[in-house]
Order: sequence, then C-alpha cells, then structure tokens
Amino acid sequence: MITSTGNAQVKELVRLMKKRKARDEAGVFLVEGPRMTGELLEDPEWRGQIEKVWMSESYARRHESGANAGEKATALPDGCRTELLSDAVFSHVSDTKTPQGILAVVRRREYSMQDVLGEDPGKALVAVLDNLQDPGNMGTIFRTAEAAGATGILMSSDCVDIYNPKVVRSTMGALLRMPFLCEDDLPAALEDLKKAGIRVYAAHLEGKEFYDREDYRRGTAFLIGNEGNGLREETARTAECMIRIPMEGKAESLNAAVAASILMYEASRQRRD
Repeated sequence: MITSTGNAQVKELVRLMKKRKARDEAGVFLVEGPRMTGELLEDPEWRGQIEKVWMSESYARRHESGANAGEKATALPDGCRTELLSDAVFSHVSDTKTPQGILAVVRRREYSMQDVLGEDPGKALVAVLDNLQDPGNMGTIFRTAEAAGATGILMSSDCVDIYNPKVVRSTMGALLRMPFLCEDDLPAALEDLKKAGIRVYAAHLEGKEFYDREDYRRGTAFLIGNEGNGLREETARTAECMIRIPMEGKAESLNAAVAASILMYEASRQRRD
C-alpha cells in the first residue's frame, strides 16, 4: 500500500488528474467512483482499455467480502492491475470533495465519423458543439444526447476538454457509450456531414422558423454555440436552416444544454410518432 503523497506513481496520478497536457500525451483519462468504474469493468471493450485501478484502503476493506450496507461491490476481473492507497493519499489524488475510494486510468477509444453517424446516416442525429466551455453543459449534453437517441456528438477542438475529470463525472457514464469526434476544422467537418445527406440546423437568434416546424425524421445535425457568444459566423454559415426556440419575457437566450435538449427531444418525438 502506498502511504506517501511523494511517491512517484502518486505524483504521476495527480498530474494526470490535473493536467490536460499530461492526459493527452499519455492518451488516457480518469474515471472516479464505483458506478462508472463498475461500468468499465462490465463492458468487455472498455475493460481491455483499463490501465490500472486505484483503491483507498477503506474502500478495499469494505469490499473484501462483497458489498455491505447496501453498497454494490466493484468486481475486479482476474489480471486487472490494481494499487492500494492509504485514505489520506487517495483523498490527495481525488478530484472530489468526498472521495468514493476507487478510480481507474483508462486508455482512450478513437471514433470515426461513421461511428458518429451510426449504421444508417439517413437516420443519424448529431449534436454539434462549437466552442462550448462549461463542463456541466458538456456533461448534460452527453447525457441528454444518449437519452434522446442521438447517434453521436461532433465538437470543435477548442471545446472544454471532454476528458476533464469534471466533464467525465458530469456525463454520468454517457461518455463511455456516446461516440464523439473533436475537429480542428469544424466547418469542413460539417460540409462532410452534408455530403453524407445530413441536414444541418443552427439554433440561432436570427432563425426565421420555430424549431418545431421543421422535419427531423431524416439525418439531422443541430449546431449549438458557445455559452456567451453563440455560434461563430463561419460555423453558422454551414447551416442549411436557422431555427429558433421561442422565448417569453426578457430572456435573450437559453442555456446551451437546455437548447440542445429541446432540439434533440423534438427530433426524438418526431421519430417516435
């Protein structure tokens, strides 16, 4: 068991937790908590991506003989590399105020545009995020996209780091199930979508049509812009149709995640009818 925060492995773990550059160079991300770690371990594809599982002394002790006090034990498969940390050292490493006692270092999976569009591009539903910066918004959009039946997410490379521990945590596991791509040239990627038969809609204050008057039953992509500035002009120009969500009172705009949720669920509704 490691009992010192000066340990080289612990220092590297802290660096991965806090530094995007370190995660990018290593090609990994961190998953914390029994729920998401358990999901990784239960999925054969993700299980093979786990580099190491770290546990606090008290967590390991509680789960030595299975779950107790209503907790679900995280079953570690044979051959899974594990490391035990004292509770104090685990708290030092953890990104949360109340550490849950288990985290995993995981190799990233690479997705293609085909993954984002799904098996039938004619039925694709894609959320396209332009310079989104709030970790909570990003996590909410991932969760809502999955719940609404979206096939994938496309985002500009200057969005908030999808592997930021706060973003990973806020996706509540949707990150493990929702294909996504980060693009340096988002307008060019959108042109590729259109060539694949995807109709591109921009949620925009200058939209002439209300969002619920369009037909989203075929391949559809919704453009969602930055929280403060909205869509960049070069991104908005790629849209074939600008739509707007009606608002009462003095509200000037909706939260980005709320707008994305309304649009994706309207598409979901139409496809169920």
